Amino acid sequence: MSAFDDLMAYQRRTEALAQIAGRLSWDRETVMPRGAAAQRSEEAGALSEVLHARRTDPRIGDWLEAAEAEEPGEVGLAQLRHIRRSYERTQRVPCDLATRISSFTALSQGRWAEAREADDFAAFAPVLSEMVALRREEGAALADGGDIYDAMLDDYEPGAKAADLDAMFGALRPGLIALREAALGRMPAPKVSGRFDIGAQMELTRRIAEVCGYDMTRGRIDVAVHPFSSGSGSDVRITTRTSEDEPFNCIYSTMHEAGHAIYEQSIDPDYALTPLGSGVSMGVHESQSRIVENQLGRSRAFTGWLYGQLRDAFGDFGIDGPDAFYAAANSLHRGYIRTEADEVQYNLHILMRFDLERALVSGDLAPEDLEEAWNARFLRDFGYEVPRASQGCLQDVHWSVGLFGYFPTYSLGNVYAGCLAEALRRAVPDLDAQLAKGDMSAAMAWLRENVQRHGGLYAPRDLITRACGEAPSEAPLMRYLEEKFGALYPA
Repeated sequence: MSAFDDLMAYQRRTEALAQIAGRLSWDRETVMPRGAAAQRSEEAGALSEVLHARRTDPRIGDWLEAAEAEEPGEVGLAQLRHIRRSYERTQRVPCDLATRISSFTALSQGRWAEAREADDFAAFAPVLSEMVALRREEGAALADGGDIYDAMLDDYEPGAKAADLDAMFGALRPGLIALREAALGRMPAPKVSGRFDIGAQMELTRRIAEVCGYDMTRGRIDVAVHPFSSGSGSDVRITTRTSEDEPFNCIYSTMHEAGHAIYEQSIDPDYALTPLGSGVSMGVHESQSRIVENQLGRSRAFTGWLYGQLRDAFGDFGIDGPDAFYAAANSLHRGYIRTEADEVQYNLHILMRFDLERALVSGDLAPEDLEEAWNARFLRDFGYEVPRASQGCLQDVHWSVGLFGYFPTYSLGNVYAGCLAEALRRAVPDLDAQLAKGDMSAAMAWLRENVQRHGGLYAPRDLITRACGEAPSEAPLMRYLEEKFGALYPA
């Protein structure tokens, strides 16, 4: 066997173990008994130690040098690029630190869930402080003298820099605020009413996920406090949330996570259990979930079809016709929860988190002061006060598991989705006629061909540029939002 073959065989085992680690995480958030948290922490730490040892094995460096000399072609070189990046980054983090982070994460998420349920930030503050300290130590090791936050961001969006994102988000903010201010003073959208059986919601949401293209033979849908997608290749699982009072949460959480999962299921099967076998970045990943949820799932055409599905499942639910249902599915509304925010205000939630987490990482904001800083910033940005911690700084799971640098990829994903949606509509001119029939197949085929099948073959910005024919910018997203919400809330 060649050095390339030896390295890829070794890497395949490492990727398989990483998938097992992901499955342990899925289990922890869905069906694991609460009393198992301490043991799961030890299990996660043990597996993290094994993975760290494999990823820093000195043979990898030797294999890389020999394999690159073998000129393995475009795909092979892309594999080597990912392996080298992982090898060099992992080497910078001491094994003891990686193990401590993994073990502490398994405990801290449970503490976050308890504090969130009790609306008690003070109980979580010491946990957050320890997590910030651990991740800062890791970030300093990864940065190797450079910017710590950029090193964290690079874990989720390779090549991205905080300064560039700050400029992009700064360009978005004025238009988003203007749209929000104009719309919130207009006629409120109609609301659904009644009781929506949870079993019927789950049955409907599974059907909608399949309409989106989610392969249930290689996946499953469960319920979690915070919806997420997990896995790759032939085992990609999603979760959703339900409320008897309101079905949109379940429907659109499912569509969002299905977008993530379909991306993973659609990657070239030849890349399975290799570095190219997963989504290339969280920004690109988010573009797939947001385009399914919003540009497709909340379009006037698709909501017309969806209205009929809900009528069949629940009878009269207080919405008089497809046009009113479209307005209800796209209502601008006051609220505290990021995952329930409308398309206009969602990015304002992200911009706030982006600024706060950079302050936490830099040391400008002490973890114990986060709740006060969050509430003050929310009041300034949204104009009303946060009533309790579960609707404020404890609503998101991310910081409890150390995901610093992750939040900005949500807004970057919206930017990418805006670019892709314009290109998709050029490529599929009768898209609305298809969506009106509940048919997403042509849209998903275009995304699969131009984005999803490539996995990690191309760098994130290069992938979006290839798909759209131009470099990504915030302009298409703002055009989409202004056209859509300008029509929904006319002057």
